[in-house]
Order: sequence, then structure tokens, then C-alpha cells
Amino acid sequence: MLGKKDVTDFGANANLNTIIGKGSSFEGILKVQSTLRVDGLLKGTVTTSESLVIGKEGAVNGDITVRNAIIGGKVKGKLVASGKVVLEANSEFSGELKTSKLVIDEGAIFDGNCTMDENENGPRKKDYGRGITTILDNDNKELAKEEELKSAK
Repeated sequence: MLGKKDVTDFGANANLNTIIGKGSSFEGILKVQSTLRVDGLLKGTVTTSESLVIGKEGAVNGDITVRNAIIGGKVKGKLVASGKVVLEANSEFSGELKTSKLVIDEGAIFDGNCTMDENENGPRKKDYGRGITTILDNDNKELAKEEELKSAK
């Protein structure tokens, strides 16, 4: 069973209109205008306008482009999420991940590379010169800048 998550982060108002059920498989290019749930096997390219939910028995091999992803099963390939990615306990991710927010629950396996991309709600990278780069959140941008400049002197 998938753990409890803050549904406001995952487009609770979006419709779950596509399900790849347990025992089912799909190979090819799949584009979904809403939320997709995978409890079977999906190979190829997946694009959703909302969220991708992979159940504990689900597996996706290929390229994935989504807003948010909740992974309870296995993913192998490239995942690009403009919002948030959650790797639940006992999930497995192998490949390249690009997202603005990442949660890895205890017991999850992550084998690959992760890039935290600049996004309106995610972390920011700011270069202050002299090779000093810091990640800032929107609330303490000025305070962090002052501290970085003081420590550089």
C-alpha cells in the first residue's frame, strides 16, 4: 500500500483516468492528460500533465516526464518532474532524476544521478562570485547572501 502523502502536492483535483493494472503490460509511447497509475509493467516513454503513481508491484522502464511522481515500485530510466518526486519505502529507482523536490523514504533504493532543477517552488542556485554558490530558499535569500559574503572575506 502506498503511504500517506500530502495530496495537495500531487494535484488531488486531477482525475485518475488511466490505470495500467497488475498483470498488464504496455510498450510504446503513452501520453496522459491527467494522473496515471501503474501497477503493471510499462516500457517506453511516459508523459503526464499531472502525477504518476507507481504501485508497489508496478514497474516503468524508459523516459518519464511528469509534474509529480509517487514511486512505490521500480523505475529504470530517466525521470523529469517539474514538481515533487517521492520514493517510498521498498521502491527502487535506477537512472537519471531531474526534479525540484525529492523525498526518499527509509528503505528506498536510489541508484543514479539527481539534479535539483530551479523551479518557482523549488531550491534556487545563486552565484555570488569568487566561486561561491549557495542554495537558497525564498524566505532567507538576503540573510544567506550576507552570511556568504562575510565568510568570503
